[in-house]
Amino acid sequence: MHKTELNSLTMEELEGYIYSIGEQKYRAEQLFTFIHKNQGTDIENISVFSMGLRDKLEKVSKINQLRIFKRFDSKIDNTKKYLFLLEDNNIIESVAMEYKHGLTACISTQVGCKMGCSFCASTKEGLIRSLTPGEMASQIYMMEKDLNNKISNIVLMGSGEPLDNYENTIKFLNIIHEPKGHNTSYRNITLSTCGLVPKIYKLAEEDIPITLSISLHSPFDEDRRKIMPIGNKYSVYDIIEACKYYNHKTKRRITIEYTLIEGVNDREKDLNELVKILKGMNCHINLIPLNPISESSQERPSKINIERFERSLVKANIPVTIRREMGGDINASCGQLRRRYTNERH
Repeated sequence: MHKTELNSLTMEELEGYIYSIGEQKYRAEQLFTFIHKNQGTDIENISVFSMGLRDKLEKVSKINQLRIFKRFDSKIDNTKKYLFLLEDNNIIESVAMEYKHGLTACISTQVGCKMGCSFCASTKEGLIRSLTPGEMASQIYMMEKDLNNKISNIVLMGSGEPLDNYENTIKFLNIIHEPKGHNTSYRNITLSTCGLVPKIYKLAEEDIPITLSISLHSPFDEDRRKIMPIGNKYSVYDIIEACKYYNHKTKRRITIEYTLIEGVNDREKDLNELVKILKGMNCHINLIPLNPISESSQERPSKINIERFERSLVKANIPVTIRREMGGDINASCGQLRRRYTNERH
């Protein structure tokens, strides 16, 4: 029998569900608070419900749970990397990073990824399945419990393409933002996409003012297609136009993710074209020196070249930062840990 996953329902959906099983709607708020504020995982522990109601819920529904499979602690900067075991024995990866402004969680939205970017380890086995909203939220709650600390910022930048799991991602955003639950401000959430253009337009219409982060990595279509297969479907021009629309609708600044790869996208002509296409757009560039992976021969540029790239963008009045590498001693590249342990288990 298929059981309804309670932690994947928005407050509105939960009200409808509770009513459909013959209970008063106010029970939905109690249940939502139990799961998303108090981080409860067992229906039998909902003390505000009668034993009869708990039994009734347990027969037809469940709270999907994750288990910490392994945690890695950086000795450099207090970053914690987690491998979570899902109920179907798949493994996903999440990271908790300490910044001056608080704790940031980088979570996964899919098991694996089908986007095929050449420099990313998450995509090497393709997409296994998408995560449910409850599985996305549980990554945050499990890290908070484990660290005994509140997560204030969330980035959807782990394994998977969030906009390829669109409906579940939108539900997750709704759930995590709900004041009666975790109550995370939309402004403290960043969603990273490789550029699914129709979904960017759709997201702009949702009235969810999160920060949109675009994995651009090259201003030239021909070069981008070589490292990002999605470039065969949507051009750089299409992506930039979609970003401008998102900008206009949400009044939120766009982040441009740009992984610097030696000899591929760190040349003078890349720099000039990047300045040209981003001129006048409300954006910020995040330069990411490549984390080399074993499946690719691509290399990280020299420190001198990275800094030259940054200086030139500053000179062109484009806000830019070089991303600080977090947890460099515990396999920093997204997807590497999950792949290693998945391979070992087989």
